[in-house]
Amino acid sequence: MAKDLNAEELGTVTGGEAQVENVSFYTNGDFTDLCRGPHVESTGKVGAFKLLRVSGAYWRGNDQNAQMQRIYGAAFQTPKELRQHLDMLEEAKKRDHRKLGQELDLFVLSDMVGSGLPLFTPRGTVLREELEAFSNQLRERYDFQKVWVPHMTKKDLYEASGHWAKFGDELFLVKSQETSDELVLKPMNCPHHTRIYASQPRSYRDLPIRYLETTTVYRDEKTGELGGLSRVRSITQDDSHVFCRDDQIEAEINNLMAAANELYTTVGMKLRVRLSYRDESDAYLGSPELWESAQKQLKNAVVANDLEYFEQDGEAAFYGPKIDFMATDALGREHQLATVQLDFVQPERFGLEYVADDGSKKQPVMIHCALLGSIERFLSVYIEHTAGKFPVWLAPEQIRVISVNQEEPTVAFADEVLQQAKQLGLRVHVDNSNESVGKKIRAAEIAKVPYTIVVGEKEITSREVVPRIRKDMAVQEVSQSVTLDEFLKTVANEAKSRVLKTSLKG
Repeated sequence: MAKDLNAEELGTVTGGEAQVENVSFYTNGDFTDLCRGPHVESTGKVGAFKLLRVSGAYWRGNDQNAQMQRIYGAAFQTPKELRQHLDMLEEAKKRDHRKLGQELDLFVLSDMVGSGLPLFTPRGTVLREELEAFSNQLRERYDFQKVWVPHMTKKDLYEASGHWAKFGDELFLVKSQETSDELVLKPMNCPHHTRIYASQPRSYRDLPIRYLETTTVYRDEKTGELGGLSRVRSITQDDSHVFCRDDQIEAEINNLMAAANELYTTVGMKLRVRLSYRDESDAYLGSPELWESAQKQLKNAVVANDLEYFEQDGEAAFYGPKIDFMATDALGREHQLATVQLDFVQPERFGLEYVADDGSKKQPVMIHCALLGSIERFLSVYIEHTAGKFPVWLAPEQIRVISVNQEEPTVAFADEVLQQAKQLGLRVHVDNSNESVGKKIRAAEIAKVPYTIVVGEKEITSREVVPRIRKDMAVQEVSQSVTLDEFLKTVANEAKSRVLKTSLKG
């Protein structure tokens, strides 16, 4: 290999992002390897390691080049650490959201529909709508108002915003049969929302103006990067935009941080944030003084909400600093799920303004935020975090009613329970199938239903039930009977309160 080395290949190691000044050659038999190095003298010095899998990869990512073998492995200092890592990988396989999504009947992927375009079943749609309702409720608490924009637009809008130049190759193009307009499916909502702001004169007294819209945007992601719900082409965002004065930034960020903290506390995920700042390069727009003020206000809001955080230079968007929400799942993996971003660029590009208290025209600051980020991506993380064991407020099916037989009095009572539960807004399924009670209970466990009750002659007479409570929700193991009315009202209150544990003694 060494004798065939050319300047281009050497440049891939020493140039670009690598910035490696020295390279090394290592020879084993008749094979000479060019790499950053260093290699170890023997595998005995590696510690505990295990080779996991192999795959093919084209040289430099070009399918016209030769295919090479890529080998994946894991290495740790001790066998114990390696075992823990391998156990985590096995647990991750069990929790894979694509596997659970099929087993729990949450979403469908269809070749006839297209890659990256998931279809949500009735059960999966419950998850989407409950999460959307919660996000909307949190934002409306801070006086965000709902708006609506169409799913396509003339490309002129994105040329004005700057998105066309930066993301033009990720847009879906739409052709009109009636006009010569060049249209695209919207990849984001912020340029549309600026048009609503700009539709009438604004005064400093009107600010802040807060818009929210939970809607789907579309991006032509590369096929090889699509996977389950983690990366899709139809992306549903719980989008928020604030137009405010400079002196209002900290209060608005504080509101959004409080909302985010409540959301992730409610879903049971530990949250920390990354404060993404500018570096000393000239890749950013806006004055250094404005950036310094904005970054200070971001940090003050994070500290005020008592959130764990870390700071990182060079991770800001070109139009302003941001807060990246980092949530840790049950396996200890950290995921970036949402951001809060300050934007000085779009207000300038679109000529947004308001009349200040001295009568002058000033430019508002724009704040972008999505608490969940993408609902699809959030669900890919949350399904794996919970292993499909959703809390009662999110569970597609909150109660399973099992009849001990198919006789008329039992079936009628089960239906009565169903109707009473529906009046309380609960999601209930009755299993009147001709299976044994044991099999029915097992089916409810596989479906990860939070509560299961068995009804028969005893329950009809006493109007009391002994709820079987999913283990991760229960606070004690001993089952106790409770009146039907009390049981249903308790579950309804738990759903409304969005609790993770039950107050019932099951």
